Amino acid sequence: MTRSLDIVFIGLSLSSSWGNGHATTYRALIKGLRQDGHQVLFLERDVPWYASQRDLASPDFCDLAYYGDIDPMIDLHRDRLRQADAVIVGSYVPEGVALIDKLDKLEPKGLCFYDIDTPVTLAKLDRGEEEYLALRQIPVFDAYFSFSGGEVLTRLEKRYGARRAVALYCSVDESRYANTGEPACWDLGYLGTYSPDRQPTLERLLLEPARRLPSMRFVVAGPQYPAEIDWPANVERIEHLAPADHASFYTRQRFTLNVTRSDMIAAGWSPSVRLFEAAACGTAVVSDFWRGLDELLPAGEALLVAQCSADVVAVLTEPADTDRIAIAAAARRRVLSGHTGAARAVELAQILSKLPANRDYERISA
Repeated sequence: MTRSLDIVFIGLSLSSSWGNGHATTYRALIKGLRQDGHQVLFLERDVPWYASQRDLASPDFCDLAYYGDIDPMIDLHRDRLRQADAVIVGSYVPEGVALIDKLDKLEPKGLCFYDIDTPVTLAKLDRGEEEYLALRQIPVFDAYFSFSGGEVLTRLEKRYGARRAVALYCSVDESRYANTGEPACWDLGYLGTYSPDRQPTLERLLLEPARRLPSMRFVVAGPQYPAEIDWPANVERIEHLAPADHASFYTRQRFTLNVTRSDMIAAGWSPSVRLFEAAACGTAVVSDFWRGLDELLPAGEALLVAQCSADVVAVLTEPADTDRIAIAAAARRRVLSGHTGAARAVELAQILSKLPANRDYERISA
């Protein structure tokens, strides 16, 4: 076991899961850190769209503080930021570029980046977009924690100059994601915020099968879907589903659909947190395919891969439930053995405990 660490996260959101997958990711990870005796402060920008949709305003596993402007926040938490074993900035943090520059000048013991959107981030940088991270800043981090593994890590180090790129996949809080025992009321469901690049896959793998199977029931949960989408009559819509309701949602499906963003398919090795959550609840997963998927949940053994509407129709009309139950059980075993928040916390702490004592390399050239 590693020594007790003091860690400061500055992330998109811990308090609200509305429209983002960051909150549940941080919650599972930080809860795991707390269980292992580490101290965590999470700093979150106070913005109205999350303030009005908070489903965890006062966590019991870390300190959570909100801030407005960057400079007053740094002044208020200056000592903690400088003395913490690591300061970890997350992707999509507002004014992230300015924040990272100011933190570097503060000379913390360890400065890291946690990219919960790695393929999206790298695609943005390749287009010259520096919304929350500048290309020049990547080499300054003691560790670049990536939501994507595999070849992406080599790319981060060789092409972008990361000193140490480490896979830190999403994870699931097994105490909150488990089968509730409720009977299934949907044949296939999907949970996810609207995304233009995911919508064609959702159309192909859920909406079209729903049209072909009018006697079956489907559900799509998540915000921001355009009003002009033509939802089949047998597709139920849920605008927002709080994390406390996720386990019940997954349990009540025979199958759940996993849809991956195009940048993440191109990168490979980029599992969605929904993939692990559904598996932990014992729900069989139907997924699109990307490189690295078989290393996490092998197709045919721990999930089913679908490429077209006919594939989904075939899965849903299979008369025997034995294969579905066996696949769901295999996925659950894999997730609980290696993809929980507790497991991910151990991985993170091991890396942080080995950071160099002095950040003696060249600072950011602004």
